[in-house]
Amino acid sequence: MTNPSVLYRGGRLFCPGDPQATALLVRDGRIAWLGPDADAPRADEVVELAGALVTPAFVDAHVHLTDTGQALSGLDLSDTRSAAEVLEAVARVAAGLPADAVVLGHGWDESAWARQTPPDAAALDRAAGGRRVYLSQASIHSALCSTALLAAVPHVVSVPGYDGSGWLRRDAHHVVRAAALGSISREQRVGFQRAALRRAAALGIAAVHECGGPGTSDEADFTGVLAMSGDGLPEVYGYWGELLGAAKARELGAVGAGGDLYADGALGSRTAHVSAAYLDGDGCGHGYVSADQVRDHLLDCATHGMQGGFHAIGDAAIDTVLRGFAGAAEVLGVERLRAARHRVEHAELMNKRLIAGFVEYGIVASMQPAFDRLWGGDAQMYAQRLGVQRSLESNPMGALHAVGVPLAFGSDSPVTPLDPWGSVRAAVSHFNPAQRMSARAAFAAHTRGGWRAVHRDGEGALAPGAPATFAVWRTPAGVVNGLPVLVSELPEERGPHDPTPLPVCRRTVLRGNVIYEEGVA
Repeated sequence: MTNPSVLYRGGRLFCPGDPQATALLVRDGRIAWLGPDADAPRADEVVELAGALVTPAFVDAHVHLTDTGQALSGLDLSDTRSAAEVLEAVARVAAGLPADAVVLGHGWDESAWARQTPPDAAALDRAAGGRRVYLSQASIHSALCSTALLAAVPHVVSVPGYDGSGWLRRDAHHVVRAAALGSISREQRVGFQRAALRRAAALGIAAVHECGGPGTSDEADFTGVLAMSGDGLPEVYGYWGELLGAAKARELGAVGAGGDLYADGALGSRTAHVSAAYLDGDGCGHGYVSADQVRDHLLDCATHGMQGGFHAIGDAAIDTVLRGFAGAAEVLGVERLRAARHRVEHAELMNKRLIAGFVEYGIVASMQPAFDRLWGGDAQMYAQRLGVQRSLESNPMGALHAVGVPLAFGSDSPVTPLDPWGSVRAAVSHFNPAQRMSARAAFAAHTRGGWRAVHRDGEGALAPGAPATFAVWRTPAGVVNGLPVLVSELPEERGPHDPTPLPVCRRTVLRGNVIYEEGVA
């Protein structure tokens, strides 16, 4: 039995192939027709768009759904501006929890504080009334832990990255993270995951790329997320980040053996592997894989017919990854590597030589424009860690796009919030004018780019025969050249923190099925 046909009419369609189109017909999950209202065919149902804008739905190419749902439902520390405010928030939440509960929070960022010293383990103990406390930093590559939590995993004192203050990084952070998140029941996890996917749908996101793996999430968490895919919610495409884990990734239902397969850490935690030392800390961060390990992982992916990839932020880590690609190319040939569309997540610090490597091997750059908005420029976290010049050279999405590197935009939520139009604006308004992209190119990276990154090349456009996956928008700032106005008319207001109101999603449709409607619970 076929589903009823639905005609959407009276709108504005972002359809470069037919810029005069104001209506589209959905039949059996696909766009059966599009054109002007006057030529519209008959349909079983009619939806009046009343001038609303219709675009392809977004794809968020890097998320952590359980963590996102937890942040939406729990202790959000992203607005705290001091150690005292963190402690006050912990005390407020802890007061309503059982004595054996774990206080879970996320999002503090000391780089924005006047005094950049976070609370120590003893202070967290006092604030939480002796309860275990785990508070992930905005990057999720380090965390503040209470003495009670550290006592629950006594072997952590001998693990790299341990610090008696309770601010843990590297392997020590992975140990305490596993212990803290292990306190969450499966029922709670399912609730967090559904909350995150519902939030994504409400923002016009029809598909997400879930990045899991050892140190990030366990196998049950990962497969549970994949099981929700498309069930009245956005589709979920999973990446399992375990070295030499292509067979495991396939067994778990992943589309790739990559994502959060860590070549290094994060700039916020000073664990990203950089070629020149941090200005506000010791050393150059940490590389977690060798070029030989990268090569062997790519060969393992080829053996199992899987897409691969790595999390690599610092230029030294990206150099290691590319040397591994060169080693794999000696065995497989460059064209076979290119055909796999292997990915690098984040790719924040690059030079012309590294960009050339992405071009040579056909690497997809999975990037987060909001990183520049939140931490770029001459006065935010990157400048503190790296200096102004390296800060302005970071997140080079404009340079990558200019030489044809395929881009797939996402949020890394909850590192940054799910916010697709905000991400498009961040790419358009990069702190460095040389790295800015057009709205059309940035939008393509956040829609069609995400589909191409999972080898679904026929998706992400409004065209006859294409899947009926789109979003309907209110556009308070207007529409120009088929897309919403995202930047101010006033030059002094333009930039990463532009006040122009962003579009509001009215409806999200995935393969013909409505997965979100404004005002419907």
